[in-house]
Amino acid sequence: MKALMFGWEFPPHILGGLGTASFGLTKGMAECGDIDITFVIPKPWGDEPKDFAKIIGANNTPVAWRDVNWDYVDARIGKVMDPKLYFELRDHIYADFNHMNTNDLGCIEFSGRYPENLLEEINNYSIVAGVIARTVPCDVIHSHDWLTYPAGIHAKQVTGKPLVIHVHATDFDRSRGNVNPTVFSIEKDGMNNADHIITVSNLTRRTVIEKYGINPDKVTTVHNAVEPLSDELLNVEVPPKHDKVVTFLGRITMQKGPEYFVEAAAQVLKKVHDVQFVMAGGGDMMEKMIRLAARRNISDRFHFAGFLRGKEVYEMLKASDVYIMPSVSEPFGISPLEAMQMGVPSIISKQSGCAEILDNVIKVDYWDTNAIADAIYSIITYPAMYNQLRNNGLDEVDQIRWNKAGAKVIDIYRNLINR
Repeated sequence: MKALMFGWEFPPHILGGLGTASFGLTKGMAECGDIDITFVIPKPWGDEPKDFAKIIGANNTPVAWRDVNWDYVDARIGKVMDPKLYFELRDHIYADFNHMNTNDLGCIEFSGRYPENLLEEINNYSIVAGVIARTVPCDVIHSHDWLTYPAGIHAKQVTGKPLVIHVHATDFDRSRGNVNPTVFSIEKDGMNNADHIITVSNLTRRTVIEKYGINPDKVTTVHNAVEPLSDELLNVEVPPKHDKVVTFLGRITMQKGPEYFVEAAAQVLKKVHDVQFVMAGGGDMMEKMIRLAARRNISDRFHFAGFLRGKEVYEMLKASDVYIMPSVSEPFGISPLEAMQMGVPSIISKQSGCAEILDNVIKVDYWDTNAIADAIYSIITYPAMYNQLRNNGLDEVDQIRWNKAGAKVIDIYRNLINR
């Protein structure tokens, strides 16, 4: 079975949970065997894992003919793509795109991020998808998140193969209901054109059915998971500490509920003083949170660590005594599972998808700062509670594996292909 996947992020260059989930699912599917996956991203850097999926960069896919030789192509993009594939792709250019802004190889440049001209990049990505779909044989097409739905639709039109879209989040989650009509339109178009829709939680499934008017028979939940951690990450060294550490790790945006973390911290610090609060991440609400911490007079106990990558994440978790995810609307939320893997007791909002599969965590309403503060206080004050959440959490998260999720996705593929 051959799957052609379209994504926007892939480790080690990730900007959020989308890249982590795409990597985990792809690797988990490969472990199930009998599947060949080609994963397309806007801009690879050359250090992406290639042992379980073939990576193709949209920025290395020609859409306009250039009369170049092998050595020139190899010198330009040999670190990220086999020149043979470049020429195969060039042979499947389906229209004259010389009017577009292309480079010396006839390729469209992509930022590999989320630039101000994101909608333009999404459109360009869908153009490139047509060339790739004409070149790479596939049995099924799989698009991750709204940015790649137009690409998936184009690939489906080119090949006639079934399209699966993977809803990692909707704009209802990102905007607290203040939906961007352009994004909503792209999401709705993807859902209407998909042969099947995978959601990362039942919470998201309900949103897809109720807000986008999709037939429930067309939507299946496949919960996210985690990869077993290496000994290197499990045993990262952190400096000795004297205070308890409570951590928020994620984008500092309204979807993630950072203000509730700050307010709960202020309540806890009225009772105990030997505790430090850390907000790790970046986002448009960071400055607002800095000012809020100052107004609550807790700046001396509240730290902003910035965006953490790779090993830094696990160093932060290893140093933590409590992890909190007070998201207002979280389609899934992988970070609490990563915290549990490091033996960190977790507090999560009831409004998160991972709450559907986790038992050994404390679940609260995101807006209930009294309950959040009480949970923090209890974990850092009572060793028995800390140890129970830590040990039972380790046992529970050890059973939540990507190969199980991958097997469910492969079953969906088979049903579509056989149908």
